[in-house]
Amino acid sequence: MWLVTPIGFFSIAQKSGDEFSGTLTVRARVHNDLIALRQHYLPSLGEIQESHNTDYRFHATASRTDISSAFSRILDTLNYDNFKNEVDKKQGHKRSTLYHEVSDILYKLQADPAFADYEHRPADGGESE
Repeated sequence: MWLVTPIGFFSIAQKSGDEFSGTLTVRARVHNDLIALRQHYLPSLGEIQESHNTDYRFHATASRTDISSAFSRILDTLNYDNFKNEVDKKQGHKRSTLYHEVSDILYKLQADPAFADYEHRPADGGESE
């Protein structure tokens, strides 16, 4: 799952070992995004690991419950009317400009009718209703 927030961009996944330990792995491309997440919303986030040969350079784990609560708190504190302007205030113009580019790319989902015609597949892989 990708989560783009005013404090950073995160990819959350259940990596090997997470299911057994009840954790999820929070990945980021920028170390300070994980620091901000820990400082503001997720103090239980584990040690930040760095890897130069993975898609996301930085990652750490926390319990599913704590991650869910942290992102719930992010939603609870949402008080802006324009996301990219909020990113500009919190993380600067360079990050905001990059998010504008991402938004422009994702706009193709709305603008191209071919994307509207897809079959929804249940998350568990079962049959559609």
